[in-house]
Amino acid sequence: MTEPAQTNGPALPLAPDDFGALYEEHSRAIYYLALRYLGEPQKAEDATHDVFLKAYRKWNEFRREASARTWLYRITINHCLNLRQSWANRNLVTNADDAVWESTAAPAESPLRVLETKELGGRIQDALGVLPDDYRLVLLLVADEELSYDQVAKLTGQTADAVRGKLHRARKLFAARFAKTA
Repeated sequence: MTEPAQTNGPALPLAPDDFGALYEEHSRAIYYLALRYLGEPQKAEDATHDVFLKAYRKWNEFRREASARTWLYRITINHCLNLRQSWANRNLVTNADDAVWESTAAPAESPLRVLETKELGGRIQDALGVLPDDYRLVLLLVADEELSYDQVAKLTGQTADAVRGKLHRARKLFAARFAKTA
């Protein structure tokens, strides 16, 4: 799907087929951002659906000052922050399994390789899980989503220099926390 031309006015009405194309193009990236941020596949899936529902309802308010992808990321970040801060998230125990770090092995993969991959994924998520929210967010947007410093700055309301500094501190803290999981 081609991004609309950048203008400062509200977005044009979006036909259901066009929104379907928007969903197809961006849903996987939104899901993975939510998964890394929330740490649970079911919560990430629910968050992805919530993000696209919010986007559909608010499409007429989309000013096109940024790309649709950037706008969806901003909605995702805000939604995940709200979920992480909610009372239920802090006080309810879920019975969610660790299926996100388990993967069906391809026939050629050895059981040892599958186990190593699962352990590595768990260690990464554990290290990410103890980082402050702002560090985790910057790390995920730059490392996983491969956004530029300027794009991250726009999404987070910071300067590009502040993003660089925060990313440096986030990487150092992540490396220290990751080393402790070994």
